[in-house]
Amino acid sequence: MIIRIGDNIISSLGFTTKENYQAVKSGQTGLRFYGSCLDLPEPLRASFIDKERLNDCFAAICKHPGNYTPLEQAAILSASQAAEEFGIDLSDPRVLFFFSSTKGNVYLLNEKESGFSRNHIYLWHTARVVAGYFHNPNTPVVVSNACISGAAAQIAALRELEAGRGDYAVVTGVDLLSKFVASGFQSLKALSTEVCRPFDVARSGLNLGEAAATLIYKRAPAGDKEDIVLLQGAIRNDANHISGPSKTGEGSFLALKAILENTAAAGDLAFINAHGTATSYNDRMESIAITRAGLNTAPVNSLKGYFGHTLGAAGVLESIISMQALRDGVVLPAYGFENGEQEYPLKVARTISPAEKSHFVKTLSGFGGCNAALLFKKKNGAEY
Repeated sequence: MIIRIGDNIISSLGFTTKENYQAVKSGQTGLRFYGSCLDLPEPLRASFIDKERLNDCFAAICKHPGNYTPLEQAAILSASQAAEEFGIDLSDPRVLFFFSSTKGNVYLLNEKESGFSRNHIYLWHTARVVAGYFHNPNTPVVVSNACISGAAAQIAALRELEAGRGDYAVVTGVDLLSKFVASGFQSLKALSTEVCRPFDVARSGLNLGEAAATLIYKRAPAGDKEDIVLLQGAIRNDANHISGPSKTGEGSFLALKAILENTAAAGDLAFINAHGTATSYNDRMESIAITRAGLNTAPVNSLKGYFGHTLGAAGVLESIISMQALRDGVVLPAYGFENGEQEYPLKVARTISPAEKSHFVKTLSGFGGCNAALLFKKKNGAEY
């Protein structure tokens, strides 16, 4: 059994899981309009981590002074705070590190940036900086598979723990925004200057966001006291197009089918936390996939209207918020949603409502036709 024992979120809405969850529950969004930002030719609506607060918080916990990029600071701070909840020693050889990011310190490709070695551009180096800060002796696993990275990292952690290669897994997802990242999405005409509206018929594009988020999992016997269990995860690729999802939702459908096969969980879903980027193609694809999987009667939400699309951190951050909601017994609304499409209607949550069932599903999809799905359960005293 793989249980959650600690977590943390650093975002525009706060620097702890509690701060972020309470902000979402109260209907706050961290998305702001910037007429001039990141030296971009167009305005941007996005969410940014408070860098001054990040510097102060990192300085307060930093035990090993060094030259850390803001992204590395955010990852280290997030992992540190997640570990505090359980009191785990991150230097223990039985602790495995998993690092999820789509771009890492990509902004360092700009020759004008200085103060860091060229190695900081590479994800393997950044992962080693983070794990090395804690004097962990293991080589960290780097997972970078577009927008499903945060889910893929959790699946990798699940497999390693189930195989007995470690007792604890630290899964940290982090991405910060840069001109390189934002201009890429702008070139695809995928961004909206309005707050995104997942699954809404009038949606006009996604917003980007910054975040660092950490989940710590433990391999434990049945009967452990923790209440949230990661049961299964699946990845399916449809290879439809480098930036366009399958029109039939094939990959996402197959991932959903894989995690729900041979289980009664399909009829006991409290909600589905979807990728829900608010682009025309993604939300339609997910609607088709969820409908094909026979899950269109389950409540659906998306957290992109609160945080924006946080890229490599999304799968970790959104899993944490959904865990909190399941524990709290509520379905959170999809910020910005008003009216759904008629052809493949979903039960998209407009307001906070009770969640009395015990499971939730997390889905993600990304460039290159990659799709992932995770299945979680609230323990409720049952054996697994």
